[in-house]
Amino acid sequence: MDLQMVDLHGQYLGIKDEIDSSIANVISKSSFIRGPFVTEFEQKLAAYLDVNHVIGVGNGTDALQIALMALDIGHGDEVIAPSFTFVATTEAVALLGAVPVFADIDPETFNLNVECVEALVTSRTRAIVPVHLYGQPCSMDGIQAIARKYNLAVIEDNAQSIGAMYDTSAAGTIGDLGTLSFFPAKNLGCFGDGGAVVTNDSRLADRVRLIANHGSARKYENEIVGMNSRLDGLQAAILSTKLNHLDSYIKARVEAADQYDELLQASPLITPPPRAAKRTHVFHQYTIRVSQDVPGARDALSGYLRKKQIPHAIYYPVPVHRLPVNTMGHHAFRAGDMSETDQAAAEVLSLPMHTELTPEQIGYISDHVVRFLNDYQPVLA
Repeated sequence: MDLQMVDLHGQYLGIKDEIDSSIANVISKSSFIRGPFVTEFEQKLAAYLDVNHVIGVGNGTDALQIALMALDIGHGDEVIAPSFTFVATTEAVALLGAVPVFADIDPETFNLNVECVEALVTSRTRAIVPVHLYGQPCSMDGIQAIARKYNLAVIEDNAQSIGAMYDTSAAGTIGDLGTLSFFPAKNLGCFGDGGAVVTNDSRLADRVRLIANHGSARKYENEIVGMNSRLDGLQAAILSTKLNHLDSYIKARVEAADQYDELLQASPLITPPPRAAKRTHVFHQYTIRVSQDVPGARDALSGYLRKKQIPHAIYYPVPVHRLPVNTMGHHAFRAGDMSETDQAAAEVLSLPMHTELTPEQIGYISDHVVRFLNDYQPVLA
């Protein structure tokens, strides 16, 4: 059976004529940098998210750095974030000379544990960066309450959860700023790199635009130190086209997750992805836990799936606070008790999840996972 972790080509074939027409339109008008196609996408996405401002930038990592810069976060400032995330979340913090402060996660959702966040606040804390991991938003009520209590900014890292809702608000639009990634494998992905910063604050939006354009509102009149980060016309046109299909893509992912949930309950070692109250899950990843009650089961399953050529991944095998960039003293950081983060890193495994998955493929994958785990006997030393 031909299985893929993410089937980008299959998704393209489903809307090939629309995509090809969009690309041809950009080429015919030769509007490659900024211009009408970028403006159209920014306005279209702002309407979809019900947010005042969307500013396209070069990629999701740039979006994080620009958001931090817009808040004047720099040397010695502390920024609280999870360690159970991709390194970009706190890489942007360290690049500005600020101090990443790692908080533990809620074991039910893999997202920031609100109680752990508050315990790490000091007089140097400037911001919280919740990561809406795997497609499900954090507990934003609690995070916003802490931010108000201590006068902190909130930057939502929404690289994985575009289209998800927290109560009546779109993920990424609740804090002071939100950041998006349009990396090809994302739920809304372009055909290269791309990202965006979103906000309801007009002052912050103006500052984001300034920073992303070399610190210049008018050519050759650079006001501050900025950077060069822009979403190009081709990617914007592709994203505008794919945005028309995002709701149907999300629906397909949720239906695939529903089938996985039903089939994988046949193994007592598997905990399926939780779906927390008051929010929706758009399943950027379908990530299970494989219980450590049977030693080595997760890693043995991974080896078995590799032999059977069944795609899978571990997001993330090494928490950020344990990466060499942090442990080898390249910059300052702090971390609280990270026991839940460490346990998640030892148990998680992500199965194929994309818009082209068929029930037959999900059944095949699930059957192999369940049969292996139900028969698995660890080799004890």
